[in-house]
Amino acid sequence: MISKAMVDIINKQINNEMYSAYLYMAMSADASSKGLNGFAKWFMVQYHEEMLHALKFYNYLLDQGAEVHLQTIKEPPKTFASARDMFEKTLEHERFVTKSINEIADLAQKEQDHATYTFIQWYVTEQIEEEKNDTEILQRLKLAGDTGPGLFMLDAALGARTVTVQTDFSAGVPITAGA
Repeated sequence: MISKAMVDIINKQINNEMYSAYLYMAMSADASSKGLNGFAKWFMVQYHEEMLHALKFYNYLLDQGAEVHLQTIKEPPKTFASARDMFEKTLEHERFVTKSINEIADLAQKEQDHATYTFIQWYVTEQIEEEKNDTEILQRLKLAGDTGPGLFMLDAALGARTVTVQTDFSAGVPITAGA
């Protein structure tokens, strides 16, 4: 049986994941408006990943017989100073998500909720990858600069990213789905 405290923290995490998707959609729109279509695509792929993350939590609660409580999603920023600013904010945001995932793991351990602890381990590992990817892109942006050929080349490289996660959720999403 899942506790009320665990249901509450997971519902909060659903909101965090939906905000992540919303943030990356806003970044995609801003990158597109700046002619950075590769960055825009990278952020839209990230949007799809975050939607899947939210739905995995959603399904987990339903599978546990718990109530899903969807909360208001705050409005993300509309514009960003530069591509580097976007990724600085992305890394900062992913560190926030890592902290919130760790809080769920900590509560699961405290409550000896083995099911949730096992479930959350996928997210713990995922956050390592998220922060690593963002850090590497930031390193490249620092080398490339905010304008010129380096930024153009990085934009092209990021535009090669493709969606590798499920994007049609009409039939649901198993909690074991990748990304």
